[in-house]
Amino acid sequence: MIILQANALARLFGADVLFENIQMDIQDHARVALVGRNGVGKSTLLKMLVGIESPDAGSVITKKNLTIGYLAQDNGLESDQTVYAEMLMVFEPVMQMERRLRQLEEKIAATADHNGDYEKLLTDYEQLQHDFQEENGYGYEAEIRSVLHGFKFDESFYEQKVSELSGGQKTRLALARLLLLKPELLVLDEPTNHLDIDTLTWLENYLQGYRGALLIVSHDRYFLDKIAEDVYELSRAKITRYRGNYSQYLDLKAQQLATEQKAYDKQQTEIAKLEDFVAKNLVRASTTKRAQSRRKQLEKMDRLDRPQGDQRSARILFNFETVSGNIVLQVDNGAIGYDGKVISAPIHLDIRRHDAVALVGPNGIGKSTLLKAITHDHPLISGSVRLGSNVDLGYYDQEQAQLHSNKTVLAELWDEHPTTPEKNIRTVLGSFLFFGDDVKKPVALLSGGEKARLALAKLAMQKENFLVLDEPTNHLDIDAKEVLENALIDYDGTLFFVSHDRYFINRIASKIVELSENGSRMYLGDYDYYLEKKQEEAELAAQAQQEIEKIAPKTKPVIEKERQKQVRTLTREITALEEQLAQLEEDEQTLKETMALPENAQDHEKLTQMAAQLDALAIKQQEVLNAWEEKSLTLEEL
Repeated sequence: MIILQANALARLFGADVLFENIQMDIQDHARVALVGRNGVGKSTLLKMLVGIESPDAGSVITKKNLTIGYLAQDNGLESDQTVYAEMLMVFEPVMQMERRLRQLEEKIAATADHNGDYEKLLTDYEQLQHDFQEENGYGYEAEIRSVLHGFKFDESFYEQKVSELSGGQKTRLALARLLLLKPELLVLDEPTNHLDIDTLTWLENYLQGYRGALLIVSHDRYFLDKIAEDVYELSRAKITRYRGNYSQYLDLKAQQLATEQKAYDKQQTEIAKLEDFVAKNLVRASTTKRAQSRRKQLEKMDRLDRPQGDQRSARILFNFETVSGNIVLQVDNGAIGYDGKVISAPIHLDIRRHDAVALVGPNGIGKSTLLKAITHDHPLISGSVRLGSNVDLGYYDQEQAQLHSNKTVLAELWDEHPTTPEKNIRTVLGSFLFFGDDVKKPVALLSGGEKARLALAKLAMQKENFLVLDEPTNHLDIDAKEVLENALIDYDGTLFFVSHDRYFINRIASKIVELSENGSRMYLGDYDYYLEKKQEEAELAAQAQQEIEKIAPKTKPVIEKERQKQVRTLTREITALEEQLAQLEEDEQTLKETMALPENAQDHEKLTQMAAQLDALAIKQQEVLNAWEEKSLTLEEL
């Protein structure tokens, strides 16, 4: 059944059209995603659908008494109540039913004779009890605790006032309250903002079981793949519907564009032939009638528009001038935190040339702090950070602190590269979608997405061989994210980045480092592989716990003795591997110094042999490093 229908909606600004002729149908239990670039009007369209704004043309029709829950982008909950009291208010009708039940119980107990009043009280009580149970009257407090826990509000928050929370916490709480309300249509504008990966996973699982309909705007493609069953794309003032999740939408869109291009090319070929025939034969007496017939055919033809495809995209290219050594970054026994308080330790990192390493972990665990320690913007509490030879580090700060609000877009780049001609600076800015007078805009007036593109433009011009990126996809729309991904995939340097965008991590990362209060742990694969390994570890831990519970107390010392023996053996093997790695690095350095000697500079045969030896050393180093990582992980598990 259709619960909401949009008919020919339009938003006009004088002669300018934001969008027009928008048609949408939302069924009960639908899972709809609305996608499109920043600025195409997605949030405006949502406000029209929920009745906050009126369209300039068209209408929105809803089923009778439809309940709609709407969460605007970054719109936090405002209340003077405590967190728990605010959530309880959602269930005020249920609590009234509960109070009524208690009153009926007292009346029934006070009615001694089983007369007509008694029977009516009993009937009313049974009906109210049924309704109370249907409204989850016996479980609503457990439901509140479950949802709050999913959004990382433990019991320490329950008595805290909502007004004392941070902006991100208020946004999460607003979403929690909406989920508890359970409207028939839940409309969410960027609900994944301010959520870490654990909370995103919880929200996905919750929404997959949601009984109402969902209409969601999000730039989180992994989230859309999990939730969406229909995708509406808003582009070039029009809307197009695609059946399936986000990945299926991409495939269908590509197929549609290819089909349209093929039909257009075929028609253009036919038009060219007809026009050529008319031009050659119209003036000839013997062929005039046929030429006139072809001309009429041309005039009656319903000509196809050239397929426009996507709107203009940024063109991002990362390059570097100097090749780094094989070892790019090493962090040994690091500890991070503030004011002497450790939030994560011990941290061990060994990043090699061409690695693409994603750093993941819950909010507040110190991911950005670790990046700042690597860039020497914030010291480690203990441990060491070492960059390898010829490593040029480029840093992208999610806060864009490297941008200057008092400068123009053009000056932001030109001041750092004063010898570069203005034309070349403008060309770079144009590739990041800053055209014409855009380059004269003050940085302070740029949107979040524009600042992100400007910061990426600065990074691209620096040409470093090791990029450290802190949430590079924040503020970027889906198209810009995909352009950035393709640029980083083509980048031949080394990457170490923090991101909550799981789709982005999956495309870029070859290794995952998980940061927790117990330090760092590396997984050799993409994000999906990391999830599989985490699931396997959880299952193995559960099995191990079951086995431990079965073991008689008298056998535990025997097992502990065996465990200690395994620990000692692994420790010796790890030490041996570390010594072997050190020797290989020393051999590599010696070989490089030998290659640099003047007597070898002209001996191409000898240089070729030594280059082959260097390659063999690099392969051996990687083999030893993989063995070291495997045994280190095993030791941690023991």
